[in-house]
Amino acid sequence: MNTKVAQLEGLLFVAGKPLTLTRLAKELNATPDEIRSALDQVTEHLNHEGSGIRLFVTQREASLMTAPETAEFVRAYLKKDLTGELTRPSVETLAIIAYRGPITKPEIEQIRGVNCSLILRNLMIRGLVDEVESPEGSTYTVSMPFLRHLGVTSMDTLPDFAVLSDPSLTESSAPST
Repeated sequence: MNTKVAQLEGLLFVAGKPLTLTRLAKELNATPDEIRSALDQVTEHLNHEGSGIRLFVTQREASLMTAPETAEFVRAYLKKDLTGELTRPSVETLAIIAYRGPITKPEIEQIRGVNCSLILRNLMIRGLVDEVESPEGSTYTVSMPFLRHLGVTSMDTLPDFAVLSDPSLTESSAPST
């Protein structure tokens, strides 16, 4: 497997969502034909009986997904993650998003001081956080179901929202360079 194919497979794995072929070409610094060829190689590698994941490709997007024969097993496993209590790091991240959102992943990580990729993924799977794509990058906000669960009709009714949502709190505590 060549480097571009391995990079494509890795990128689709960590994305956890469909990526456009245009974005894949941009990220991998490849032509559309090179992306199609790499997708064909990943398909040949993964899309066979005995593999737990499959590559699904449309005219516009590609995504790694659970193989149909493992779907029930994976669904049961994920149900545990969706119904259990939130971890302290998840609650911290959720509070940051609630009070500072919309906020980017690097901004969350600056505040928390650690990588938040898995936490954000789990919060999105639970439906507590929404990711909004823009040309500048992804931002995260709390979801309507989260607000509904809290019984909050608007963000400014969160306790101490005016004080805790002040961006200068983060700026003054950021390390100087």
